[in-house]
Amino acid sequence: MTTEHTTDLTGEVVDSLERTADARLRELLTALARHLHDFVRETEPTMAEWERAIGFLTATGQMCTDTRQEFILLSDVLGVSMLVETINGHREPGATESTVLGPFHMTESPVRALGANIDLMGTGEPCVVSGRVLAPDGTPLPGAVLDVWQADPEGFYDVQRPDVQPAGNGRGLFTADADGHFWFRSCVPSPYPIPTDGPVGKLLKATDRHPYRPAHIHFIASADGHAPVTTHIFVAGSRYLDSDAVFAVKDSLVQDFAETDDPSLAREFGVPNPFRYARFDLVLEPV
Repeated sequence: MTTEHTTDLTGEVVDSLERTADARLRELLTALARHLHDFVRETEPTMAEWERAIGFLTATGQMCTDTRQEFILLSDVLGVSMLVETINGHREPGATESTVLGPFHMTESPVRALGANIDLMGTGEPCVVSGRVLAPDGTPLPGAVLDVWQADPEGFYDVQRPDVQPAGNGRGLFTADADGHFWFRSCVPSPYPIPTDGPVGKLLKATDRHPYRPAHIHFIASADGHAPVTTHIFVAGSRYLDSDAVFAVKDSLVQDFAETDDPSLAREFGVPNPFRYARFDLVLEPV
């Protein structure tokens, strides 16, 4: 049963934060203390449950490395990452919607020329991805930068299997041309499970949730004078579009990777015919 002392304790903690010089930090910590104390009063965890929670968070931190961020993964599967993106994602009509960063943007993408192939293994179904980077009024944004990364056909990023994939596989940093146009070659992405060998995987198992994400390619697009956008392009028809483990699918981000049977276009792109072709624009709002 809740005691009077626990109610007074919340006030004492909040009062202890009053001298915090940074007003925003004071606001955040005050709200955190109040909500956290309310959670404890509502659920009344036992000491064993509290210790288990501390152990879970400790294990989550211990799982983090230079190439893996388990806390981001935890934030993703609890829907917090998507909620933060949604709160901060108020954009002009027509601007590309944002979605989660994900836990594998942990290494710098290699600079590549337009048209380069980011599928260094050559094991997937070939595809071409192209489009333009535009302002909401349709004005092209020359020199826009696109950071691109994706998993291999087996569902792994290069940092997950450095003994199998060369560094930078599935990654590229591209600069749009004078018309804001970009294009690159790759392989068609496939659905894959998020890592389940850590605390987050145990959480999913305990809650009877699957770990899968629909097929997608990550983008961060940026241009001078415009707000950058962190987003995905999801493959239309992919499994798990309606049950993404990290709640990141938005209808506007689902794109066709259509099979294209055009020998001349295949020769122009330098891919075997037929091939899969995804064409879309990334629209950045001005700042």
